[in-house]
Amino acid sequence: MASKENFVKAIQELRTLDKESGNERKFDQSLDLIVNLRDFDTKKTSLNIFVTLPHQLGKKKIAAFLEKKSPVVDTITKEEFEDFKDKKKMKALVKEYDFFMASARLMPTVATTFGRILGPTGKMPSPQLGVLMKEDDNSIKELIKKIESVTKVRAKEPSIKIAIGKQSNKDAELAENALAIYSEIFKNLPKQKENLKNVLIKFTMSKPVRVVV
Repeated sequence: MASKENFVKAIQELRTLDKESGNERKFDQSLDLIVNLRDFDTKKTSLNIFVTLPHQLGKKKIAAFLEKKSPVVDTITKEEFEDFKDKKKMKALVKEYDFFMASARLMPTVATTFGRILGPTGKMPSPQLGVLMKEDDNSIKELIKKIESVTKVRAKEPSIKIAIGKQSNKDAELAENALAIYSEIFKNLPKQKENLKNVLIKFTMSKPVRVVV
């Protein structure tokens, strides 16, 4: 059974191995959780979940599709949608922002205009996360806070890789984030333990370390 302690042990082992490699990193590496699956057909079974993390991964750059400009968030109004029929502008927009939110009233138009590009990237606003019922500043701030504490997990292939923090974060915080994501993935697997091949963690430039689960 997966536990916080098992993740902490794996993180400590990873730090030791990375230090012993003698390759000094000049940047704050990301820590990735890798969950490898077996007997899991991503074409037949959808795994698309949102996980609330105990510890935020940092600020996300967010834009909003709204009916009027907001002082709280970068805004794209309905009148500006036409500008993004230009493919270069559309690609630049998607690349610039980590996440998008939208007014509920505009969602049909957002889906028509931006869905083809935002959908495959996992950045499309959805009723689960990203749709505003009201456009007031407080509602926008609350949704931004929620988006920044949530990570999206999608299985496009039988190996799920997702960032859970940075090398500079505390071991306990990284372990709690890893456990939260792993637990939700496990809970949503149709055959649970039978679908699980192994669980690994790794820094950006390191070799992976196996986690006992």
